[in-house]
Amino acid sequence: MEESKKVDRSLGLLRVRLLRGVNLAVRDFFTSDPYVVLRMGKQKLKSRVIKRNVNPEWNEELTLYVEDPSLPVKLKVYDKDTFSFDDPMGNAEFDIRPLFDVSLMDLRDFPDGSIVKKLIPNRKNCLAEESLIHLENGKILQDMFLRLRNVERGEIELQLQWISIPTPRCASLDSSPN
Repeated sequence: MEESKKVDRSLGLLRVRLLRGVNLAVRDFFTSDPYVVLRMGKQKLKSRVIKRNVNPEWNEELTLYVEDPSLPVKLKVYDKDTFSFDDPMGNAEFDIRPLFDVSLMDLRDFPDGSIVKKLIPNRKNCLAEESLIHLENGKILQDMFLRLRNVERGEIELQLQWISIPTPRCASLDSSPN
């Protein structure tokens, strides 16, 4: 029941495909055991741990309910430790409003493969390179490389997908007396 309430307030779903880490920081002797934590509002999702790898390939999908597209998605990378607290390996955040705004557009006349919007790296975002919002097989996707902050090095590659939730039809139309 709690799950259905969450979906009712959602504007849509954000599927985050965590692809890989590039040149992540070393936190153990010569390597790290990285995993990623995503937060949006009160939601928190965690990837699996990739053992002994500073260039991990997760290829893992994490899905967030979006009730407020103005909330940033916060990403933190950690090194898994067995006998102590996990070590931080940097963080980043990204804004989903551009992706959400594209989801509200009428894209019927856009051919498959169209680039709908380009986002440029700047001091206000964590983008390491240009981020493209595009159409692929009827899906609205955004590719991004995030530069990790508060760490000596490292980037995370993600692909975002917006999934619209159909709005339920008004039940009061069917409840008229006979």
